[in-house]
Amino acid sequence: MLLKKINTVLAAAFILFILWFGTEFILSPETAAAGFGLPSPPAGDGGGFLIIKGIRDVVLALVLGILLVTGHRRALGWALLVESLAAYGDMTTVLAHHGSVATALGIHCLTATLMVVNGLLIMRETRRAVAAPATPALQPA
Repeated sequence: MLLKKINTVLAAAFILFILWFGTEFILSPETAAAGFGLPSPPAGDGGGFLIIKGIRDVVLALVLGILLVTGHRRALGWALLVESLAAYGDMTTVLAHHGSVATALGIHCLTATLMVVNGLLIMRETRRAVAAPATPALQPA
């Protein structure tokens, strides 16, 4: 029971965190870009890609939120595992474009890894107990 509450709080924290920075990328892409870890924000009309990233993050958070609120915990665990790939992708993007290693590892990799751990804990919590095999009754000879 305690594990379920802890997992719920962690999942809710991820949802709020993803929703917050997704909204930041939509409302203030230039400001949010500095914290992403890339060496320079996009020039010219490239700022639209930052808004796309924000929309992606908001949608990811909403999917997790709906699964959490509706009580679909096993699906929530799977979604956390799959959505962690977005954070690992962000980490890879920052590293591939010579961005901040500290940000890549300390924000993106850490977030993705915590999502994987939380997803696995939720999956473990929702695992169905395996029924013990029935032992045949002893028959008189």
